[in-house]
Amino acid sequence: MSSRTFPITVRGAFDGLTDGQRAELLGAAPEHDMLRAESTAEGHLAYDLAGRPFFTFRFLDSGGAEDDVLDATARAEPAAEGWLAERGYGCKQLRSQAQDLSPARPGERQRREAARAEAQD
Repeated sequence: MSSRTFPITVRGAFDGLTDGQRAELLGAAPEHDMLRAESTAEGHLAYDLAGRPFFTFRFLDSGGAEDDVLDATARAEPAAEGWLAERGYGCKQLRSQAQDLSPARPGERQRREAARAEAQD
């Protein structure tokens, strides 16, 4: 059984932030810059609170079967909501989207790296 990789995006909006929470998020904004967003197993939060109240969590999950993408998506949304709740941040309008990258054709760099790895074996 081959392993499938699922990048999952959870989008939403901050809700009911206090002035202190807003200041805290703005202070941590460089760590959560939208241009540095990456998918990780723990989830990576990105936002531009100075511009708008929306955020994006990017998760990376995997599974062996095609249907595992549904389970991965079902885990991502509560994980994002839990991370925000632990810090006292309200949220609303959560929605999730996942992709199964296994059918994707490898890019040029990936093909070169695979060929190089085969040559070394």
